[in-house]
Amino acid sequence: MGAVKPAILALADGTVFKGTALGASGETAGEVVFNTALSGYQEILTDPSYRGQMVMMTYPHIGNYGINPEDIESKQPWLAGFIVKEACPYPSNWRSRQSLGEYLAAHGIVGIQGIDTRALTTHLRDHGSQQGMISHRDLDPARVIRKAREAPGIIGRDLVREVTCVKAYKWTEDSGRWKVGAGGASADGAPSRQNGPFKVVAFDFGIKYNILRRLVDEGYDVTIVPASTTAEEALALNPDGVFLSNGPGDPEAVPYAITAVRALLGRKPLFGICLGHQIMGLALGLQTYKLKFGHHGANHPVMDLDTQKVEITSQNHNFAVRGGDSAAASQASPWTTSYGRVQLTHTSLNDDAVEGMRCLDLPAYSVQYHPEASPGPHDAGYLFHRFTDLMAKGKA
Repeated sequence: MGAVKPAILALADGTVFKGTALGASGETAGEVVFNTALSGYQEILTDPSYRGQMVMMTYPHIGNYGINPEDIESKQPWLAGFIVKEACPYPSNWRSRQSLGEYLAAHGIVGIQGIDTRALTTHLRDHGSQQGMISHRDLDPARVIRKAREAPGIIGRDLVREVTCVKAYKWTEDSGRWKVGAGGASADGAPSRQNGPFKVVAFDFGIKYNILRRLVDEGYDVTIVPASTTAEEALALNPDGVFLSNGPGDPEAVPYAITAVRALLGRKPLFGICLGHQIMGLALGLQTYKLKFGHHGANHPVMDLDTQKVEITSQNHNFAVRGGDSAAASQASPWTTSYGRVQLTHTSLNDDAVEGMRCLDLPAYSVQYHPEASPGPHDAGYLFHRFTDLMAKGKA
């Protein structure tokens, strides 16, 4: 190991944490958020939904099992910075190829370790997510605080354009040896559906590899298209259904996607996840709002209001769809929109945020969480089957 280099993390409100350098040398700015997952740091690093944000892991020891080429969720890390209590310099796992610090350095990701992550978590919960700056070079607190305050925020900023694909492409890889239920059963134990292959167009707002694998597991013929694709361009591919992916930032900052989804409503079955859920809400005429500190973790309890079952979910978002005054009221009284009635289907047991909805008059539904991430582990597999059912009805 080389010499320990000092580093500083400063928040826009003037709070300062001193630690040591991690990853690439330099400085970086972004919105500071915390993630409560105990593992899965490699998936977090490569999730495009974190574009523009610096992620702090609440679990104190990160990097134990190193980095391997199989667990990435996209072609590169996208987050602005990484914050941990302690980064393991000597990982131990048969699949490991390099340490966390080596991986961050190789991809130009600036990080910090050795800070009191419990204190930072409490501060963000009390005061909300905010802009921050990690610096390995300038260690003057006043200057670094000023840089944090001057850094651009994520509200109104189109981060999707920075992570979406450049042109359309096909995806054919399934979950392979990790596929649950191979040999005739799906992830949740239900019989595999072989009515396809259904042709699915997936809008890439920052799509994760495992979502694509799950779509292929279902037997779909998947074509991924850029976020700027118009409704007519998507329909020209003659899909049986349209999938709206996860992605980073403010849903109101991608009006072109809202316009496309609005034009697709009622013409093809739609299934949205995360940012795709928020974009569908805006397309329907609902509103979105920024959460105080977001939902970031792999242990968020969500109630399925149809079955009253609780799903343990993986989440990563700072915005949410605004629903009724309470989950019970919203369930009893569907929201009326210009496109018909919309029913609340899932709600957060942590803060009553809208976690899922479906159109009662159109073949469209969405969830805020990530059913492909499987922390439950397979509580939400039925959501992919529901998409199959909608497309089958459309073909009937």
